[in-house]
Amino acid sequence: MAFHLEPVAFSDLPGWQADDPRPVIAALRRCHHHVATAKPYKTGSLGISVADLLPAFEAAGTNVSGPTAARAFFEEQFLPFRVRTGEGGTGFVTAFYEPEVEVRAEADEIFRFPFYRRPADLIDIDDANRPEGMDSYFAFGRLSGDQIEEHPDRQAIDGGFLAGRGLEIAYARSKVDVFFVHVQGAARLVYPDGSRRRITYAAKTGHRFSAIGKLLIDRGEIDTATVSMASIRNWLAAHPEKVDEVLWHNRSFIFFREASVDEEDLGPVAAAKVPLEPGRSLAIDRLIHTFGVPFYIASETLTHLDGGRSFARLMLALDTGSAIVGPARGDIFTGSGNAAGDLAGSVRNAADFFIFVPRAAAARYRHG
Repeated sequence: MAFHLEPVAFSDLPGWQADDPRPVIAALRRCHHHVATAKPYKTGSLGISVADLLPAFEAAGTNVSGPTAARAFFEEQFLPFRVRTGEGGTGFVTAFYEPEVEVRAEADEIFRFPFYRRPADLIDIDDANRPEGMDSYFAFGRLSGDQIEEHPDRQAIDGGFLAGRGLEIAYARSKVDVFFVHVQGAARLVYPDGSRRRITYAAKTGHRFSAIGKLLIDRGEIDTATVSMASIRNWLAAHPEKVDEVLWHNRSFIFFREASVDEEDLGPVAAAKVPLEPGRSLAIDRLIHTFGVPFYIASETLTHLDGGRSFARLMLALDTGSAIVGPARGDIFTGSGNAAGDLAGSVRNAADFFIFVPRAAAARYRHG
């Protein structure tokens, strides 16, 4: 998709003077710790690198005293650019959250739908080992003998392909609940004794993500104007005989790894390898953008996240997703639990995307 960056002033950002971006500074500190102790983030095609971000990462170690000082920090470290696309110039946002799901460690008559760990025969695929003729989209495949092939899809796994291999983490009561955890990519599992564990994305079969909401819209089952996670769930509940067929439309299947719930106020560790900051974390297209880059998102029509006020908030690129494609496409993390799910489920809004480019790198984009 063709796009360019248009230099703007901080005073051009809608609502900037009312924003309190202190949580983004805390998230920058976590990113700095990761890149300093593990490895740098891969640079997206836009070209903003961890080396470009390091001055801001290092400066984030200094505490700020309030919203004004936090805004001054970003004004000192970055310059804002509006992301202009060839499709009208604006972007689009949705939202995601971390569900809480009641589970059992062992299957019974009620709790019988599993979350799976990554199978041992699932391997990463790149251009070096991709079999001739395999779709270049596939980043995972199955090793069968000495041959790499497509991993069986959602329908095959629901039919028992992985049964008996000891890959089950826990069992939920609803196939639909499991499906939506796959869509979100993480969940908090609640056990009968009140203990909680977290599952986060580990890998996937490699098949393309296909939105069942779009399927239902195309079939005339749900109206485009009212589609939401709640409306999709309601339709599935009202048509139990069609649940399998609709869910199997999305061949993509997610595998998880277990983790503890260390900090109640933070979300799961996401693709950037740091915990998500609720309300301040953005999933982006990592082929274009680099984790750790701030984005200012402004949407006049998105009002229910801020008590009726238009959404205007600084966020940090910390995650990605199969459906998040393009330079001005984002997914807002609303938090954990049912209330966060209620907030996330109906976010489908046009939005203006402003990327904060580190000052030392900004000259490269003034004529881009």
